[in-house]
Order: sequence, then C-alpha cells, then structure tokens
Amino acid sequence: MRRGTLIASFLFAFFGMSVASAAWAQPKSDWETRLEERDWKERDLKLPEFPKGDNLIEFEASAANPFRFFVDSQSLTAGSDGVIRYTLVARSRSGAESISYDGLRCKGSAHKVYAIARPDKTWSTMSTSEWKEIEPRTVSRQHQALMRDFFCPAGSPIATREEGIDALRRGIHPSAVSSHSNFTR
Repeated sequence: MRRGTLIASFLFAFFGMSVASAAWAQPKSDWETRLEERDWKERDLKLPEFPKGDNLIEFEASAANPFRFFVDSQSLTAGSDGVIRYTLVARSRSGAESISYDGLRCKGSAHKVYAIARPDKTWSTMSTSEWKEIEPRTVSRQHQALMRDFFCPAGSPIATREEGIDALRRGIHPSAVSSHSNFTR
C-alpha cells in the first residue's frame, strides 16, 4: 500500500471514530425523554416508621432560613425507580416541627410529598400529591439543597441509603463538591 493511501485510510478511520463517538455523546431528544418518562413507573409507597430524635441528621438548606432541617436516617431509601425517599423534619426556633415523608427525582429535578405527620405520630397520606419541579431560589430551599448537595450529586441519584447518610454526615456529597459551583444558594 502506498504511503499516501495509508495516511488517507488512517485519517478516514480516525475521523469516522470521532464522528461516531460524538453521536453517542449527544443529549437525548425530546422524543427519547418523553418515551423514558412514559415508561417510568414509580414503585408502591411504603411509609416508614415515625422518626426518632436519635436518627435525625441536620443539614443546612440556607443560611437565611430561620428553620433547622433534618433527615431521618432510618427512613432514607434509594429506590430502584430512581426516587430518593426520606422523612424531612423542619424545626422552628421556638421548637415547633413540621414532618413529612418526601421523595426526590434527580431526573427532572422534582419533589413530591407522600405523607405528612399527625400530632399522634402517625402518617396522613397525600391523596393528590404530584411531582413538582424544584425551582432554584425559592423559599423552600431545603429540597434544592438535598438534591444538589446530598442525594443527586452531579445530577445522578445516590445508589444506596448509606451513601446518602454519609453525605449528610459530611455536610456534602463528595461528588457534589466539583459541581457545587454551578448552582447558587
């Protein structure tokens, strides 16, 4: 084979691989995203035990927020459906508490409330709860903080409950540190 033909063959193969790999790296089309969303099925709801004080891990949602926020470590799950579920406790300075059992979907940055706590320490399920997109810079920054810093680092869901607990105890997920500058509090 002549040298010119050999170089041309090499360049053709190199550029062909480059074009093919660029095609693989393309973002999904709207059609592909809608198809995935249509085929997605949320698993059946199983409410956790009511939270106990010893199992609460505090996290910071926003320095400007007057509430303290906690996740019950025993309720935290990383579902096979891609949903991170957890009990959220919001405590005011006076000690009043609001407790809910929530879910986060990293895909689509969405939040859902499954149940809220009753005074008798039982759950009241939400009959009309729907997935809602988490808006940046809203008053309810606790969901954004949980998604960004702990449960969906770099946009991907945690794989295990232990991974989420470790991130909460550290104060941030190790993978969220590199992508943290892309978000604002």
